[in-house]
Amino acid sequence: MTTAITRMITWLRGEAVGTDEFGNQYYQDRKTAADGHRRRWVVYQGEDEASKVPPEWNAWLHRTAENPPQGVSRRDWQKPHRPNMTGTAQAYRPSGHTLRGGRRASATGDYEAWTPE
Repeated sequence: MTTAITRMITWLRGEAVGTDEFGNQYYQDRKTAADGHRRRWVVYQGEDEASKVPPEWNAWLHRTAENPPQGVSRRDWQKPHRPNMTGTAQAYRPSGHTLRGGRRASATGDYEAWTPE
């Protein structure tokens, strides 16, 4: 959720740079700062969650990439970016997890407890 201050700063000082597949909007300052850089930020679509920023935009935000991504093409083996689902209903829960019935596989007998000599 974007605060009123963020919206005002974005309106006054921001220059729109692009939007990602999640609807997040990326901006940079219209003016160059004393250090020679322009400040960069993201306005999230929906809930503020940093893991929703795809890798190519993260690289631009952190100045690993100089130019914003344009028409990103993925290799065949690359999976699409997914936000971190921890704490949501879509989170990964292995068998035996309390929210998946809490039943673990029975022991196979290959475990041997350590005892001190």
